[in-house]
Amino acid sequence: MITLHQSPTEPGFVQNPYPFYEAARAHGPFFHWADYRMTCTGNAAAVNAIFRDRRFGREVPAELAPAIPDHLRPFYAVEAHSMLELEPPRHTRLRSLVLRAFTSRRIAALQPEIATLTHELIDALPAGEFDLLKHFGQKLPVIIIARLLGVPEEMSDDLLRWSNAMVGMYMAGRTRETEDRAVAATEAFVAFMRGYVEARRNDPRDDLITSLIAAESEGERLTTDELITTCILLLNAGHEATVHTIGNGVKTLLETKTPHSALAPEAAEGTVEEILRFDPALHMFTRWAYDDIEVMGHHFKRGDQVALLLAAANRDPGVWDSPAKFRPARPVKPNATFGAGLHFCVGAPLARLELVTALPILFERLPGLHLAAKPRYGDVYHFHGLTALPVSA
Repeated sequence: MITLHQSPTEPGFVQNPYPFYEAARAHGPFFHWADYRMTCTGNAAAVNAIFRDRRFGREVPAELAPAIPDHLRPFYAVEAHSMLELEPPRHTRLRSLVLRAFTSRRIAALQPEIATLTHELIDALPAGEFDLLKHFGQKLPVIIIARLLGVPEEMSDDLLRWSNAMVGMYMAGRTRETEDRAVAATEAFVAFMRGYVEARRNDPRDDLITSLIAAESEGERLTTDELITTCILLLNAGHEATVHTIGNGVKTLLETKTPHSALAPEAAEGTVEEILRFDPALHMFTRWAYDDIEVMGHHFKRGDQVALLLAAANRDPGVWDSPAKFRPARPVKPNATFGAGLHFCVGAPLARLELVTALPILFERLPGLHLAAKPRYGDVYHFHGLTALPVSA
């Protein structure tokens, strides 16, 4: 297995990580990324196999669990109840309870509201050149997830700020300042949610928080701490990736001069899948080996960590023809963007619905939309999203 060196904060990589992924792919399904001190794979078959193999998981093996520094305890106290970070049986219980509230029927019913909000945001866009990410991409997902949960819409700026600070814990090159911001955001988020959950216990409404309180499986309900963490997870994950995907997707559509027919009713779902494949918002997700395992010739020992490079897997030429080209009409195949297996993203249906509803309206309402300057990606790896999307209509 070859060792490769590539700083995830190097400006060239930040703007275009795909050449590195392709260089790594040339050496086989696995490589050692020296900067992360970790085995990695961008091979689609390996990524899919590890996602689905229950001998790999998110929880750190007990004997390897690091001591948590005192200053980070508030953050990890929330993470301790996150189904994103848990394995069965706790994950099974939490996910089952969440899915009893986060139903496909509830998600589908949001379509008219997403369409209406899209029109309202477009009506409010500034004249001349403006940042589509700030005025549209950031607003749509956070307002929808706030409404879904039943959180006051006027809190959306706070939710966005808290979320951005908390996900800083997963970015390359984090500092003590990053950690302090994340902890402060966590404490503010928890205090807000604790008060709001108690208010909903006393005054039930037709919203997701009330449904989560009422959800019951085999006589069990979510504890208050589990409920708070789940709401924070849904708020953060429910918009963070979608914000980046809207920005990356619109950028791609404009740069490739994709015809508006690609967003016609019969074509929009395929175009959205190609957006999700071509330039996804999350590029790396990690797993721990719980046993001695062989995958495609590589031997993992219990306690080894492996990084799954989702964006690289989405451009595996063993799965897609000319994967570096954006082709909205290509046949839809499963991609790695939302994961697979036990931890498949619970919010995937909502993200897809937002994209397939909002993007056609955006381009129908603004047929002359074009880039006003070259967009730049932010230094936010493992995420991959724009700092701004300067456009004119």
